Amino acid sequence: MTKHIDVKEVGAPDPERKNSPIFDDENQEYEYEDLELETGVCYFNDVAYPIGAYVSSGDELLHCMERGVWVRTGASRTK
Repeated sequence: MTKHIDVKEVGAPDPERKNSPIFDDENQEYEYEDLELETGVCYFNDVAYPIGAYVSSGDELLHCMERGVWVRTGASRTK
């Protein structure tokens, strides 16, 4: 059985707006442990998304993980 997830198309990140860090792999925790991330949401272009949310940015599928970071989870199939 295939699991359906709700994915919002968000476009490209705008450097003038609030965006949470984007990582290639959720196992890169050691690289963001030193960041002062205490938020329970991820930001993309000033919009807050809850932990567990997925967004599509171009051809990338991003997953909002603990501590408010985006993790690339593969190619987006929403197009």
